[in-house]
Amino acid sequence: MRRREKFVVSTFLLLIMFFVLQYVSLDWRYWGIAVFGILSYLISTWALSDDLQLHERLTIVPLPAMYAMSVSFFYFLLPSSLLSRSGVLLVFGLGLYALLLTCNIYSVAKGRTIQLLYAANAVGFLIVLLISLLLSNIVFSFKLPFWANGLLIGLVHYPLVFMSLWSVNLEDFIAKDLLVYSLIISVFLAELSVLLSLIPISIWNASLFITGMIYLILGILNSFLRGRLFKNTTREYSLMAILLAVLFIIFFPLK
Repeated sequence: MRRREKFVVSTFLLLIMFFVLQYVSLDWRYWGIAVFGILSYLISTWALSDDLQLHERLTIVPLPAMYAMSVSFFYFLLPSSLLSRSGVLLVFGLGLYALLLTCNIYSVAKGRTIQLLYAANAVGFLIVLLISLLLSNIVFSFKLPFWANGLLIGLVHYPLVFMSLWSVNLEDFIAKDLLVYSLIISVFLAELSVLLSLIPISIWNASLFITGMIYLILGILNSFLRGRLFKNTTREYSLMAILLAVLFIIFFPLK
């Protein structure tokens, strides 16, 4: 079976599972999402198996599984209507197929640069931001104590940040500095989420602020790891940081 055929089959299978998951009873919902995440990981491993190395089971494959679980969790927060279900199914299927293509480019491009890698990096970065937004929204929606919000935000973002940083240079090993960078960023996000839990701000605004910080931090680090952290790049991210701060102040009272 060709790669694209594998991606189509994998997307179709996971789309069916995602659709069935919406009818699981509330008592079994979290177990169903956990099983769905495991199956997403296994099916993605099969779809990407042609060029997949052992370490890439930790640096590439978890991304489709995290995407599947984040969309599944977020779906239950939406109004139960035909329009919302159809829209989420469409977005989930298209996003998953694009993500499998992106992961395949990561796997093929290791050790060399191919033309599609730049597009894959852009798509992968957008998917990471989307997963961050959905997971942050889910965590804050649970209305847990501030320390639990910090712990969960830190835990879910650690693998997300690590996979994003690894995809910059696509090394054939797991570098210790990437693990350290990921830990530092995750701890910072955990502390930030604790702060956001203690002030009167809406769930969406808090989630968007977390995602905005992910965009800034990963954008700067990605440029640094590529050796392209020039003055213009620093200036652009500085302006984005100022804009993010202004928006945070404007929407601060809303809850």
